[in-house]
Amino acid sequence: MAERRWTFVVVPHGSGASKVIQVSQTVLKLIATSAIGLALMALLLGYATISRSVDLSRATQLERENAQLAQALGQLHTRVATLTDTLGRIAQRDARIRLLANLEPTDPEVMQAGVGGPAPVGAERPEGALGREASDISIDLNALIRRANLLAFSFSEAADSLSSHKDRLKALPSILPTQGWLTSAFSQMRAHPILHVARPHEGIDVTAAMGAPIEAPAAATVVSTGWESGYGYTVALDHGYGITTKFAHCSKVLVRRGQRVDRGERIALVGNSGLATGPHLHYEVHVQGRPVDPLKYVLPESVVTD
Repeated sequence: MAERRWTFVVVPHGSGASKVIQVSQTVLKLIATSAIGLALMALLLGYATISRSVDLSRATQLERENAQLAQALGQLHTRVATLTDTLGRIAQRDARIRLLANLEPTDPEVMQAGVGGPAPVGAERPEGALGREASDISIDLNALIRRANLLAFSFSEAADSLSSHKDRLKALPSILPTQGWLTSAFSQMRAHPILHVARPHEGIDVTAAMGAPIEAPAAATVVSTGWESGYGYTVALDHGYGITTKFAHCSKVLVRRGQRVDRGERIALVGNSGLATGPHLHYEVHVQGRPVDPLKYVLPESVVTD
């Protein structure tokens, strides 16, 4: 069977002669296949060119972003170093405050809280310089957060201790209850000026003018008032912390039982009630129920002796 042939007549514009071209079916298929192959090749080249252009653009973008990330990590690293120094100064101040609060200093190893320590066991180390730097900063930040929490707890503990210490200082009978002259000191045994027998003198005597004010030596609660044999009109205060005070030979009591008084508040007036040779204040301090020398608590500048 003869191969089919295709005839193409090319008619030019104008007066030129027409051309007749005969092409076999095999040649025509070859031409079509070549055209399709060339078209596919052109498409592939175009795709490769576009893909390469996109990759280059993406690489440029990633490089720019990496540069920005590296700059940000550098700034963050500087801030972490500054924060570390700041926490170090705060820790030094915390140590001084704990000393003032009568607390043991925090263990330095505990205060470090793992700063600069190794990464957790089993944690994968990120690849690349930026990944490793970010991981290091993350570890340092976590450690600094723990250290800041420890300092916050320590400051809270010191504040509570200082508050308690402040309340205790407010309760200490640190001023002389009345202005006068110290005429008789605390003694385990002395001759009573009226009874003329040896007996303990569990306080001090301060001679003052009749009606001179007697002031609370510290914040307290009035626990008793009234007449007491030998002591005359008395006032007793409870300052807390096991400290009580007693004021005797008063001419007048100005407070009532259960009343709260502050340091320097008037509670009575000097007199000579009870067994007394003249107007004066008999002042006692008891700690845990035992009499102690009041002058151990009174500030020295407030004591006037004969």
